[in-house]
Amino acid sequence: MATENLGAVLGVEEDLIKKASERAFKSHKDKPFLSEKYKSSASSSSSSSLIISFAPSWSLSDWHSDDTKIDLSLFPSLRSIGNDEPAKVHKASLSRFQSLLTNQSFQSEVDKATKDGKRIVFTGHSSGAPMAILATLWKLELDRKQTDRRSISPVCLTFGSPLIGNHIFSHATKRENWSRFFIHFVLRYDIVPRISLAPFSSVERTIDPILQVLSRNRSSSEPVGYSEFYNTVVKNVATVASHQACNLMGSTNLLLETVKNFVVLSSYRPFGTFVVCTGNGKLVVMKNSEAVLQVLFHSAVLSEQGEQAEEVAKKTVWQHLGYVEEVQGSLEMQDVVYLDKLEEVPLSRDNCSNNAENVDSALNDLGLGTRARLCLRAAGELEKQKYRNQDKIDKAKAQSTMKELEEYREISRIQGVGYYDAFKLQKDSKDFQANVKRLVLAGLWDEIIEMLKRYDLPDEFEGNPEWVTMGTEFRQLVEPLDIANYYRHLKNEDTGPYMDRGRPKRYRYTQRWVEHMNRLEKGASSESCFWAETEELVSKTNKKAFDGDFKKRVEKLEEDLNKWSEKGDVLLAETTFMKWWNGKLPQDYKSGKFVCQTVL
Repeated sequence: MATENLGAVLGVEEDLIKKASERAFKSHKDKPFLSEKYKSSASSSSSSSLIISFAPSWSLSDWHSDDTKIDLSLFPSLRSIGNDEPAKVHKASLSRFQSLLTNQSFQSEVDKATKDGKRIVFTGHSSGAPMAILATLWKLELDRKQTDRRSISPVCLTFGSPLIGNHIFSHATKRENWSRFFIHFVLRYDIVPRISLAPFSSVERTIDPILQVLSRNRSSSEPVGYSEFYNTVVKNVATVASHQACNLMGSTNLLLETVKNFVVLSSYRPFGTFVVCTGNGKLVVMKNSEAVLQVLFHSAVLSEQGEQAEEVAKKTVWQHLGYVEEVQGSLEMQDVVYLDKLEEVPLSRDNCSNNAENVDSALNDLGLGTRARLCLRAAGELEKQKYRNQDKIDKAKAQSTMKELEEYREISRIQGVGYYDAFKLQKDSKDFQANVKRLVLAGLWDEIIEMLKRYDLPDEFEGNPEWVTMGTEFRQLVEPLDIANYYRHLKNEDTGPYMDRGRPKRYRYTQRWVEHMNRLEKGASSESCFWAETEELVSKTNKKAFDGDFKKRVEKLEEDLNKWSEKGDVLLAETTFMKWWNGKLPQDYKSGKFVCQTVL
């Protein structure tokens, strides 16, 4: 919570932030974007930037709060990997961005800046900000595909941006370590960053006059209804924030779920770094999305006394046009507070240490009382709990048990049977012991998967190379034993093929991890499922069920096996595969591309 130079912390020099704020407000004259080169007098020529600003839209249709699944062809990383669930994003903004990509001038500007080694700064104000956000993510996705990784990461600076995505959007950007590239400036009373938290049906009648005022940048002679609009938005923000606060504090009241059945709760959530301007020169910096949501609510409660409600509500609209002067003035003052240790937020000045006085003062400037501060503490504790959950995972036990199973695999190979068939036959005590170890590992990984499903682990977990490697090794070693157990007990006759109904989530999740990390196509790392496909083909061969798809499946199995540099014990003479290939499988179903050399 110490005071530091803002530009150094954000990784963006302050003169560039000032220039971006000016460009975000520059008249675009019906152009979808404008570009301008930026060169700081304090930087070398190699570190010059290109600022691309996006025009806001004041059309009512572009402010509709409907969301939609993200286009994974453009943004493949914006999903929950294990849960295989795409993020949801503001529908109108996504549509506008997809249209922008048909503009050859835009892509040419980006390509040229990349080749010239320039850092691209995407910026926007109001509804132009979501365009900057999507453009930045699109560029990050392009950079992720590059093998040389030499391009300079883009940065996104928004001013008064409405929220654009749901919790998976926030989760995915943190997992990819992209949140640091998104910096959102918000004025304390600006109503626009809160609009997405209100269902469009609740503001549809009152929002159009507000948009007309903002688009003209002058007061209207017609009734606008500032007060009604403000009250509706804040009431919905309060509902969402209060519901989340109960979740943060671990409430188990069943009414929480019941409320969701009767009240429409917005799914939009903050992401990235938020810089909140208090209005008196202070800047409050936050990265915890749950904390930002609470601040968006509690700081929106107006504290002015003796003013007419309509005039006070009008302030929340007109502040949306005051970013250039407010941001640039605050940057000059350098009175910055970083809320990076939320669990230590002072509840009042009475229990405030000397080191936390600046924090207490800033929170007072935002109008955050004891209740709001308790919510901030709860947000910080929840984040810490996720890391504690990760630390509780018994990695040592998992690794030692894996080592014992590797020894079992090697012994089975030496005996000429192979550990898949040895485990399936269960003729020896060592096979029984291997089953115990399989169940131990299954329990450990099932617990991990359950925590991932509930988002009880850090957002970075599924992108952590150490855990991806461990998950891959676990899957390749243990899944064949699960398959052997499945077919040994003839579960396929009651439940169906292993791959259709029997495959546990612990293997589906860990496979998706490695495919995502290595940018592989879906199913490209399915080598651990080899025995499941073999068993199904053996079953069809026994029944002489040679349908039209059978030959293709055999050829695909050959192709996959040929790709493996290390075929393990698959080619041992006594394995299920070799007995089937050399004995039961008719010759005309073999492509001839695979030469079986029995391992002696």
